[in-house]
Amino acid sequence: MSIYLASASPRRHEILLQMGVAHDILIVPAPPGDDEPQLPGESPEAYVLRTAHEKADRAIQWITTAKLPQKPVLTADTTVSIEGRVLGKPSSLDDARNMLECLSGKTHQVQTVVTLTAGARREERISTTTVTFSPLSSTEIQAYCTSTEPWGKAGGYGIQGKASMFIQRIAGSYSGVMGLPVFETAQLLKAHGLLTDPVIVQE
Repeated sequence: MSIYLASASPRRHEILLQMGVAHDILIVPAPPGDDEPQLPGESPEAYVLRTAHEKADRAIQWITTAKLPQKPVLTADTTVSIEGRVLGKPSSLDDARNMLECLSGKTHQVQTVVTLTAGARREERISTTTVTFSPLSSTEIQAYCTSTEPWGKAGGYGIQGKASMFIQRIAGSYSGVMGLPVFETAQLLKAHGLLTDPVIVQE
């Protein structure tokens, strides 16, 4: 059975393909304005859970508005945080530079919430990964920020690109930092009967 992936992220699309999950891309119009701000006193985990559910709600509403066929909907939202502060997607070169300076030589957290909505049933899983950056020189930060990589990515970097050279270690899910944790996504799909265990053929 096919599902909707309510995300324009090519990385999430590629991960689902690697998992063998049949899906259609659902492009949901983005709400006006910048990324949802972190509320006063809101933890990064509470923030990403809230924004993930809001994203799922918009996807379900769009299916109704556009009169699309009803299918299960998979959504995901990723947040980068350091010392309780959420770093969204950079809106300018200075913004991207400030984010990389903030992450330089420190350990931060990446949390991705995956939700699956099928009719009235909705479930989610959360993946939390710690990522440690090496100290970055101003030249490295400037070179990275003037590339195309920081744009559209939480925290201003993508682990699958050139920023991988900045990362000393991670503890958790590499695919979760990319934006779609494979283990948690598989658990959700299996719980809904949408993914079966792979068949291993004996030589």
